[in-house]
Amino acid sequence: MTLAIMQPYLFPYIGYWQLINAVDTFVIYDNIQFSKKHWFNRNNILLNNKKTLFSIPLKKDSDNLDVFQRYLSCNVEKDINRIIRKIEHSYKKAPYFNSIYPIIRDILLNKEKNLFIYIFNSIKVICKYLDIEANIIVSSTIDINHTFKSENKVITINKKLNTSRYINSIGGMKLYNREKFKKENIDLMFLETEHIVYKQFNNEFIPNLSIIDVLMFNSKDEVKILLKRYKIV
Repeated sequence: MTLAIMQPYLFPYIGYWQLINAVDTFVIYDNIQFSKKHWFNRNNILLNNKKTLFSIPLKKDSDNLDVFQRYLSCNVEKDINRIIRKIEHSYKKAPYFNSIYPIIRDILLNKEKNLFIYIFNSIKVICKYLDIEANIIVSSTIDINHTFKSENKVITINKKLNTSRYINSIGGMKLYNREKFKKENIDLMFLETEHIVYKQFNNEFIPNLSIIDVLMFNSKDEVKILLKRYKIV
């Protein structure tokens, strides 16, 4: 079995979806510490021909809490509607706006206030749209010692799920040791996204935006092709 593990990000870039699509089972962390530096509640879209950050405000809380312990702010509806209007303004002339905008709007308008559940729903909806069939498991449901960190936790999850091959995003090359995985009979591999370019209106291409941008400018079949544009190293 091939496995990948990732943090729960909101509308992540295409490499995230390539990773889910490349494996049999995808574990999504809910019991991992929240960080303002990561992409749990924010991402970039194309707005007025520029890379523009949007962010869903969260209820003020301790920075030491895990993602599943964080919540959207009490009055988040106004902010979410503002984000929806930005997306509509930006992409209303995109070729696939009519089919994608309702999906994104419904995701954003989800009444769920728990941050993890809110993100998890978005991932499941987009996976369904793209016919991604990986089995998705929430990390806290796996019967392991969840006090383990980083590489040790990843190896423990792999062993518990009887994995023979673990694929990580390319950034993990600096974090994980192939030999340590090999000693546990796990082949450690890394997914590297190819250079992907598509037409964004008639402007100079801006890479690494949210999957929202990819979906607005590419048909479902074209996105499925892009999902396979990577190499395993």
